[in-house]
Amino acid sequence: MRITGVTCHVLLDPGYERDATSSNQDDIVVEVHTDEGITGIGETDLNAWVARACIEAPGMHTMDLGLGETLVGMDPLDPVAVWDSLYVGTAMTGRRGAVVHALGALDMALWDICGKAAGVPTWQLLGEPAHDFFAPYASLLPNRGDSWDDFSQALVDQAAWAQRLGFRAAKLEILVTGPYAHSGLREPDERMVEIVAGVRRAVGPDFTIMVDVAYAWESVERALAVIESWAEYDIFFVETPLWADDLEGYAELARRSPIKIAAGEWLATRYEFLDLMDRGLIDVAQPDVGRVGGLTEARRVCDLAAERGRLVVPHGWKTGITIAATAHLAAVTPHMPFFEFVPQSVAESALRRELVVDELELVDGLLALPQKPGLGIELNREALERFEEAARKRQP
Repeated sequence: MRITGVTCHVLLDPGYERDATSSNQDDIVVEVHTDEGITGIGETDLNAWVARACIEAPGMHTMDLGLGETLVGMDPLDPVAVWDSLYVGTAMTGRRGAVVHALGALDMALWDICGKAAGVPTWQLLGEPAHDFFAPYASLLPNRGDSWDDFSQALVDQAAWAQRLGFRAAKLEILVTGPYAHSGLREPDERMVEIVAGVRRAVGPDFTIMVDVAYAWESVERALAVIESWAEYDIFFVETPLWADDLEGYAELARRSPIKIAAGEWLATRYEFLDLMDRGLIDVAQPDVGRVGGLTEARRVCDLAAERGRLVVPHGWKTGITIAATAHLAAVTPHMPFFEFVPQSVAESALRRELVVDELELVDGLLALPQKPGLGIELNREALERFEEAARKRQP
């Protein structure tokens, strides 16, 4: 089998809001085609136009090859060899950042091809099953952000709704301060505990709560002052409290915090995670399957985390494509207690709600191991065309 081409779909939710702190309003979906008629599907969490350029740009020399053109003619049934070849071949432009994120979409599609060609779900090719079922957590970021009262009540309401739906855990996106405050909100740190306390009252003691603050604080002392006020509410982890490059700050915070510290959503490759774990001393590694470089590199990160006794709780803020890929990774990762899941029924973005047909079904708060060949996903072609048209209209 050989790869014959790559199709890139740049997608946009027609109702996107530039003030929202949400990257599931646009998307890059790739389809990798083969000479045996099997097509693999992948995506990555990256500006869709940038991702397309990374894939479609021609290569100029041996250290700066083009991802898409290099992929043609390669064997899709050896994704690890393909990944290593593309990583080395694009090293001058890539190695980290956007090119590796784009490579992640292609790698995801290759693993989809592998499963389809073998007639088995992809996780069976990744390793031994580590779970019979696994637990997603509901990732909650309401768009009711015109006022503090609306936003905070919406988060409490969504957490209670997620519990009624069967979820056993939820992450509160309390993005009310710092560089990525949501929808114009700017609130003092001291108010954040009001949401934490309100959600705990609403869901009771047996529901797992996580909190994402999106790089809100510029110092360890400021972060600690807030995190310590949450200690009594049994928070599972605090996500990205400091800037991504502040490894010394993360190390100090991890040593002093009464709550586990999680980070890694933006990182590309195992090498950045080695720094985050060995220098930053974080408790929970959060690779995003697309951004980190696909299932090939995500699996390597999980192995490194296991060697260091760290938990893995992946980031996954895109569509059902990323959800499916993450589920296959979870199936073979014993030290992954949860992974991120934005339910279609609560997603603000039409992309998240409509792009993928027949998403994994939540039963009593758990997901069963995927059983369909490959990643087990099917695109809604009508929705795909509609979102492509919206993206074309947005281009300058």
